Amino acid sequence: MTSIETEQTLLCYHCGQSCEEEAHWLEAKPFCCNGCKTVFEILNANNLCEYYSLEKNPGIPINLKSEQTFAWLDETTIRKKILTFDSPEFSKVNFFVPAIHCVSCIWLLENLKRLSPGVLRSEVNFTKKLIRVDFNPQQVKLSRLAAILTSIGYVPQINLDAEKSKPNTTDKSLLIKLAVAGFAFGNIMLFSFPEYLGLDQSDRYLMRIFSWLNLVISWPVFFYSGFGYLQSAFRSFRQKQINIDVPIAAGLIALFFRSQYDILTATGPGYLDSFTGLVFFLLIGRWFQSKTYESLSFERDFKSYFPLAVSKFQDGDWKPVVIYELKKGDRILIRNMEIIPADSLLEDAQAYIDYSFVTGESRPVKAKAGDLIYAGGRLIGQPVKLCVEAATSQSHLTSLWNNEAFRKREESQYQKLIDRAARRFTWVVMIFATATGVYWYITQPSEMWLVVTAVLMVACPCALALAAPFTYGSMLRVLGRNQLYLKNVDVIERLASIDAVVFDKTGTVTYSQQPDVQLVGYLMKEERTWVKSLTACSTHPLSNIITKSIAGTPGIPIQHFRELPGQGIEGEVNGHHIKIGSAVFAGMEPAHNPSASMVYFSIDDEPRGYFSVSLSVRKNLKAMINRLGNKCEAVLSGDNEKDLNKMKLLFGCNVQMLFNQSPHDKLEFIRNIQLNGKKVLMIGDGLNDAGALRQADVGLTVTDDTGIFTPACDGILQGEKLETLDKLLSLAKSSTIILKTAFAISFLYNAIALTVAAMGHLTPLVAAILMPISSISVVSFSSLAVQFVSSRKLSHA
Repeated sequence: MTSIETEQTLLCYHCGQSCEEEAHWLEAKPFCCNGCKTVFEILNANNLCEYYSLEKNPGIPINLKSEQTFAWLDETTIRKKILTFDSPEFSKVNFFVPAIHCVSCIWLLENLKRLSPGVLRSEVNFTKKLIRVDFNPQQVKLSRLAAILTSIGYVPQINLDAEKSKPNTTDKSLLIKLAVAGFAFGNIMLFSFPEYLGLDQSDRYLMRIFSWLNLVISWPVFFYSGFGYLQSAFRSFRQKQINIDVPIAAGLIALFFRSQYDILTATGPGYLDSFTGLVFFLLIGRWFQSKTYESLSFERDFKSYFPLAVSKFQDGDWKPVVIYELKKGDRILIRNMEIIPADSLLEDAQAYIDYSFVTGESRPVKAKAGDLIYAGGRLIGQPVKLCVEAATSQSHLTSLWNNEAFRKREESQYQKLIDRAARRFTWVVMIFATATGVYWYITQPSEMWLVVTAVLMVACPCALALAAPFTYGSMLRVLGRNQLYLKNVDVIERLASIDAVVFDKTGTVTYSQQPDVQLVGYLMKEERTWVKSLTACSTHPLSNIITKSIAGTPGIPIQHFRELPGQGIEGEVNGHHIKIGSAVFAGMEPAHNPSASMVYFSIDDEPRGYFSVSLSVRKNLKAMINRLGNKCEAVLSGDNEKDLNKMKLLFGCNVQMLFNQSPHDKLEFIRNIQLNGKKVLMIGDGLNDAGALRQADVGLTVTDDTGIFTPACDGILQGEKLETLDKLLSLAKSSTIILKTAFAISFLYNAIALTVAAMGHLTPLVAAILMPISSISVVSFSSLAVQFVSSRKLSHA
């Protein structure tokens, strides 16, 4: 009989369900089925049993499926619908996995590469129940990947039409919990009227009935509506940490069980009206917080992301359009180094695509006519025509831009400080509540539970934790409206500490509006068309100017096109080899013209002359540079010194002027400044400055009407807004002041509220209302302060 009872109480080591039939044993551990046992064997063989130390029985019951179940995923047409990126050696897929439910799930799924050598990286989005997997399709098939997930209990739900349906983001469970708590609160208030009215002993029987009714009604509130706080607190203890839900959970437990004891022992009516009201107002606060955060959200609409433009064929000519205007079936022209803005089909014979935005590696991939080119790829070589296959998504491009591979190494110092302070604050609150409880137990025991609960409720470290993301988030939105598009909020923190600004010259300080172009040399009409066709392949500012200065349409195919940063471009046109660029690159002696940029050209290795290009300086830069003052460190240029006098007039004699700088020279210059202890902002055009932009503490790319920037840059500034750079830097610095003020408000609120609660002047109900209000007030202050400061600093921008 004893053996039967033991068997009935056996719980599966993997999923926690009872082993109702025969238990399957392995290493003295019981399992309810072969599926759970197999999962344990897989994890054990790959040294992944730490999965079980994070949560007790974290797994789910397993229904093992054959790998052949997912064989259909390897069909070409199916793969195209499911994969977000596909190449011979690198692919990406997003799987919806409803079984993700705890920290153990996240840990295991993000260690997926230990189960299969073909998995390169896996990342879990817990709220959306999504896992993103980067894998090598030569080492692991998509079907095998799905089978691996299934074998460890995380069956992916695959819906080929998922992209057509919009997810329902409404948190219905929160509303249901709120409704249950509201129903219980209202009825307990109603059933407590004998207590409120102070009825005499003749109605004691009625009072007992109502107390028992209150007892029954309160259970769903504790075990359903408020249970999320208890689970969160329990998980934090399991992880040997403490979070902001711990004081709330302690207060709820104290009120609930003290009330149960009073009613069951007939020693009093309990505090169930306060308990249910507390949960009700806590949930209202959580719902109201979510609505407040939505209204103040700094998540930008995809149309307000960086202003990429692309050449689209319309009305018989190629015209620049903003990429969110693209639709399926549009024909677009992509030039060398431009970003492909939407999944498109290649119309030309072949192309080389750099997918460094997607994979983190810059090795070009060869594509042939009819191949699908994924958004985020960068064209390397001669221009190609593409047919848009899917509507463009700048939010997708931005997610690629935010790839972890391109993040700066420095972490957010404020965020680390806040996280640490919030954890310590919770401990302080728990100790303070304990001391308050001891004091009231000695002086007035009947009030102890209410006072302690009020102390636990009114403390709000979450206001402290929310100050930074909403201050920087609101600032991110303001900067975006002023056409400075930053990768993330950490960049604002680094911008605030900048004390040295380095400018690239061509395409940044100077630009291509109304240039004066003169041809020095001889070109026949046909040869001019060749030169125009070659320069049209490049996105360099000087190439664009030359292209526009030559009449006609650049329609001649280019063979063997190459662009060498800092040197020039070359290619074959109608069998003739043409070079355009620096004097050395074109094989010529440099001419001396102190007032213009010279672009030299040769045809079939015969020097033929040069274009003299006089570039304009962007408007209103002089005033901005004066306001920057000593922060202006240097001007770097790959050109010769012809603009030296012009730059001296603009920047003054105290700013370093360095010419004939290679991309490597620019990077080394930035590094040397940093060795002197300065925080450097590098501003370039993204063509020859990729290394310097990455090396700088903050790298900004200036763009006018083209999609040129590097994955390593931290932000993109619209060219016409360069004149406001000093104001934007000042605005970033103001955000740190606002953040410190928000910290002060949060600490002041908690100091006053805890003192008043400890003195017994706050009921738990009022404390529950004040707690979310404090968070909302800090968030609102941060957002409104950012708006106020930005309106003052940018009023004349």
